[in-house]
Amino acid sequence: MNNDNKSITENDNSVANSPNDKVSNLNSMEALSHYLKSTAGERAGRAIPPLEKWHPESVADMDLVIKANGEWWHEGGQMTRESLVSLFATILWKEENNGKTEYFLKTPVQKIRIQVEDAPLLINDVGIVYEGDTSWLEFTTTTGDVLRLDEEHPIMLKTYSNQEAAVEAQVRPYMPVRNGLTALIGRNTFYHLTEIGELTEQNGETTLTLQSGGKSYQLSMPAN
Repeated sequence: MNNDNKSITENDNSVANSPNDKVSNLNSMEALSHYLKSTAGERAGRAIPPLEKWHPESVADMDLVIKANGEWWHEGGQMTRESLVSLFATILWKEENNGKTEYFLKTPVQKIRIQVEDAPLLINDVGIVYEGDTSWLEFTTTTGDVLRLDEEHPIMLKTYSNQEAAVEAQVRPYMPVRNGLTALIGRNTFYHLTEIGELTEQNGETTLTLQSGGKSYQLSMPAN
């Protein structure tokens, strides 16, 4: 069942004007979408709201999973409406609770717990941009985040495995984005990076050297 492709009624009667009613109903896809759209006028464009200033006491759960390949699935159906996924991505929130990482869609009135198999964001594009004589590597996520390779946003290699999905351990590249959230660099994007950068081999180890913002960044690649 592909819930995302259903029309979301803008005047959804399940969302009343009362804050208490909103709290009790935001864990439905339609209600949350309506709530976010109704409050979006306070922000320009795709500005990320001040999630760190919101401290809701109400917590609910939603059957929403961000897959390891970056796909969003709601109640067993893939969300194919990119505008809706991008809207929800603006309120993604990460917390460490008793040694366990938890992810939420966070609003001023409620935190809605979701499941994330790997990274909550996915980078699907990289390019070179110029500011005067300085060139930068600029990355874009599927949900509209734009970041550059610098000291605050380095590329990190980490091992990912998912025994439930029968995925063998594999080393994947990631970048920090915002609010403690990381993004997986997609395979095609990483291949493009190897073409942009310089690959060298020494003592059986392959190193990828990238230039961004006048600085050099090196990534030691694991042997195949």
